[in-house]
Amino acid sequence: MASIRQLKKDIDNQVFDIITDCFTFTALHPEKTPDEVGSIIEDAVILRNDLIARTNNPEGKDNPKIVRQFYKAIENDLVSGVDDLCKRLSALSVKKK
Repeated sequence: MASIRQLKKDIDNQVFDIITDCFTFTALHPEKTPDEVGSIIEDAVILRNDLIARTNNPEGKDNPKIVRQFYKAIENDLVSGVDDLCKRLSALSVKKK
């Protein structure tokens, strides 16, 4: 982990990329119902808010080892959460063809 500031930027960038992909999908397929895409966007916003809140409130502030593990867990949750959202959007695009 480089810094908390960089972690927050990574969270924002990756989640906003997913949201942008959702809007692009909706723009390319206007005839489809946007309810499922809206659900993905809502989950992305919830993921982002949860990760930022966790980043702002680290556990074990007195022990550097625990803090490193805490931020590493946030990074892992970011990767897995974004991957899950990408899979959902990909499945939606395959289903809509």
